[in-house]
Amino acid sequence: MNNKELHNPEEDQHQLEFDWIFCPICGNKLPNVQNLRFCIKCGMNLKFIKENKKLPSPNTLNPYKSTSQYPLNQYSYEALELPKIADEQLIGPDKPELWSSMTSIGLPLGAFLFMNFIIGGFFALLTYASLDINTIFELTLNPYFISFISLFELIFILFPVLYIRKYLQNPTLKNRFILLGFTLRGFDRKKLLKEILIGLSFAFVGVLMVALVSFFTEEIIEYLFGIEIIQDNNLTGFLPMDIPSLIVLSIIMILIIGTSEEILFRGFMQKGLERRVGSKMGILLTAFLFSMIHVIGFLFIALDSPLVILISFLLSFFPYFSISIMLGLMYHWRKENLIAVVITHGVYDVLTIILAFFLYRIF
Repeated sequence: MNNKELHNPEEDQHQLEFDWIFCPICGNKLPNVQNLRFCIKCGMNLKFIKENKKLPSPNTLNPYKSTSQYPLNQYSYEALELPKIADEQLIGPDKPELWSSMTSIGLPLGAFLFMNFIIGGFFALLTYASLDINTIFELTLNPYFISFISLFELIFILFPVLYIRKYLQNPTLKNRFILLGFTLRGFDRKKLLKEILIGLSFAFVGVLMVALVSFFTEEIIEYLFGIEIIQDNNLTGFLPMDIPSLIVLSIIMILIIGTSEEILFRGFMQKGLERRVGSKMGILLTAFLFSMIHVIGFLFIALDSPLVILISFLLSFFPYFSISIMLGLMYHWRKENLIAVVITHGVYDVLTIILAFFLYRIF
């Protein structure tokens, strides 16, 4: 058998009929080879077009191109990015995905560490200037100095406000606060009055609730550990000295402390977590981290023994956790608006120091 015997005349006929010089799809010049079926540039099935007078199905396999599990164009990558929030989406029933769970937790913790770093540096400067530790300690008990130090909590507002600009189509300062839930948009006088009354009412509820939680926590700890807990009257050193200092500290608690902490923990942390892990887990995680940040200092103050550390931690943690759960539920109930929540937080803090002031100073 020779080459002539293997020769197929039908192939010659097909080759004679297939006389394209350029690919009809991409315009690339076709090589002068026998039995060319596919364009070497775009991979189009030329034989199929010639025989059927139409384009092949997109699912037709192409021997010149391998399928890839990765996106092959810029549009595929752009689809992975979260769409930016338009102005009309800031308030409404739609709840678009926001920052990740790690960001929801990491940014508030970073803000907390940064604030403490700044405060630590401030105290280091005071120590270097006066070289008197006793003077520094007395300053920490002064209500006016405490009010001044509380201004550093504005960092809690700065961090989320700077971060969330990339999620907005129109990242004005007003829109950033709207996204965090700190806004009066959509409120008339009647609705605003309702939010104020809700905030004031739950502040009193919070005081009663925390008192009950503290009482039962003490009872359970005394029962479990077989000890008697005695209140330390030295804590009165942290209270306001007079009515003017009480007023100043109260204003700071409402305008600075309550507002900044709620914007960071409820407006940023809880909002981000609820969109990622659900409402229940978002509220619980936020309440836990909020409580830990407030009581972690007690772990370094009460260093007498591991038992004292544990008891001090439990006595402080559960009251904070209970009030934080209540604030988280309020934020969810008020459709992610912070007006009532901020009022509750600030007024609760004020009621706490007022009650302590009169109980320890007058009675």
